[in-house]
Amino acid sequence: MTKVKETFTRFVGLDVGKKTILVHDSYGQHSGSVDNTKVTLAALCKLFGADTLAVCEATGGYEALLLQAFTRAGLAIHRADACKIKAFIRSFGTLGKTDELDALALARYAEERQAKLPLWVPPSNSRKTLQALVLRRDELVAIRTAERNRLQAPDNQPVRASVRALIHYLQRQISALEKKINSLIETSTSLRQNRETMMSVPGIGPVTAAHLLALMPELGSLTRRQVASLAGLAPHPKDSGSKNGYRNVRGGRTQVKRALFMAALSASKAHPILKTSYRTLIQRGKKPIVAITVIMRRLIVILNAKIRDQNKLNSLS
Repeated sequence: MTKVKETFTRFVGLDVGKKTILVHDSYGQHSGSVDNTKVTLAALCKLFGADTLAVCEATGGYEALLLQAFTRAGLAIHRADACKIKAFIRSFGTLGKTDELDALALARYAEERQAKLPLWVPPSNSRKTLQALVLRRDELVAIRTAERNRLQAPDNQPVRASVRALIHYLQRQISALEKKINSLIETSTSLRQNRETMMSVPGIGPVTAAHLLALMPELGSLTRRQVASLAGLAPHPKDSGSKNGYRNVRGGRTQVKRALFMAALSASKAHPILKTSYRTLIQRGKKPIVAITVIMRRLIVILNAKIRDQNKLNSLS
């Protein structure tokens, strides 16, 4: 995604469903319901021009055709975080919940926040494939962890052979996926260069690098605040009811935070600067989990800057 630089005058809210999409056009000309199909969405895009900014929510993949249609038509569209949209709606004291109200809220969100909204840029085919492989690996690792825990449970003698067999099978599948992930990255110049750049940072290994390549393709194109927010690591003040107050983090991409957590643990011991930062935070009385979260945030900011600098050098060469 890239940061919006234009000033738009027309705003379209798109509430996405499995089969239909509710449209709210700020010009009041093309609001209503349309089918969530390739042909219908292509026709919808013809109704808007370069002055239009559209916003939809992430809906678990049902917005894919919509994003593709708008980008193919050269129209600006932003995929919003559902938590931010809910908070935006609550700020108006709106209690009702309908598709029409949601579409209206998305259009108002586009108008009020346009200067800060990054546009959607479709990932390359190689990155889409990488994302599928990485997510599948995560699923199998989670199952393997559950089976290993089950193996340690008491009184499970009758099923231990079955559990061991499944763990062995899962390990083979995970290893095969890791080979595919590595092969895919090696065959793509941009992915390989970005992985090398990330792994030059102490604490970042091949698994974390693959996760960030797959799940945070925006790295290198965002500001430090944007990248922290996207990863769900932007601090939020929470003083009410607390004597001293504290800052917590919410939202963001869960898989990214999981990968960064393990990387931050390593970086807090291996990275010369982050190691000192971690010790300083602990000495100031911060809890270890709070200190690690700070390291996670600083780590993703460092990676974003390094990839941004690398991309600039590549563009000059």
